[in-house]
Amino acid sequence: MRKTNIKELVDLYLDVSFSVNTIAESLVKEQIGSDLTNDQHYTLRYINKVGSCTSTELAEVFDVKKSAITAIINRLFEKGFIERTRDENDRRLVYLTLSEQGNELFTKTEERVHKLVESIIGEFSEEEIVKFLKTYEKLNGILQQIKDNKVVD
Repeated sequence: MRKTNIKELVDLYLDVSFSVNTIAESLVKEQIGSDLTNDQHYTLRYINKVGSCTSTELAEVFDVKKSAITAIINRLFEKGFIERTRDENDRRLVYLTLSEQGNELFTKTEERVHKLVESIIGEFSEEEIVKFLKTYEKLNGILQQIKDNKVVD
């Protein structure tokens, strides 16, 4: 590939990536409503998926500092959406689970987010969706390798 062609592709990738992420986050936020921020929704989503976790695990999964997760967890706890349970054998460990209220809110918002995503992917053929998801998974794998410092220049 020519050098200018690569630069054009990089610029296009950065422009499209920024636009897609910005618009998608905004649309998801509309579906979540005012009860939660996007970060809080993703936190509830993860806790729902695994059932129970620690704030350290959340910080690792979301690749943020523990203080950022602590702020999110405190807000979710204050709103009654999560419960904290201390480990009986190691009181330093605190497990996070969805409360009944948190589970109800998550289920309601997740249904709206799913409808949004369904309306978007409905614009594509099944073949396009499968190709896109395989490519997106490949991109995720490459980015994960770079993040883990497994790829060397």
